[in-house]
Amino acid sequence: MIEDELYDAGLRQRRAMFGKAGAEDQVEHTTDLNDKLQEIVTRNCFGDIWQRDGLEVRTRSLITVAMLLALGRSHELRIHINGALANGVSVVELREIMLHSYLYCGIPAAVEGIRTLDEILAQRDAGQEFPA
Repeated sequence: MIEDELYDAGLRQRRAMFGKAGAEDQVEHTTDLNDKLQEIVTRNCFGDIWQRDGLEVRTRSLITVAMLLALGRSHELRIHINGALANGVSVVELREIMLHSYLYCGIPAAVEGIRTLDEILAQRDAGQEFPA
């Protein structure tokens, strides 16, 4: 792996969003099969794009959750909902993304999003009352 400023910045960003399990544990337990992909994710995704001026990290999280929901990428959606919460996105905002998605992505996407958010909140024991 190429470890440089971008890599270090990416590892810091991953740690801030996903904790040790999403940062050090991911890159320290690579194999010959996935080491290059982990380098690309750490350097290019989190060390470069997530560090750019123009959008705050919180806004990037909102956009990422919406795109993953629209694409039906449930595994990554779960990861990035946790990252969004770490980046200051509220549960109400996440719920509104899921509800809004039904207009443009369909009911199955909205159902999957709400189901995923509900599972994450249950794991975090973060129940919340919502306005109507």
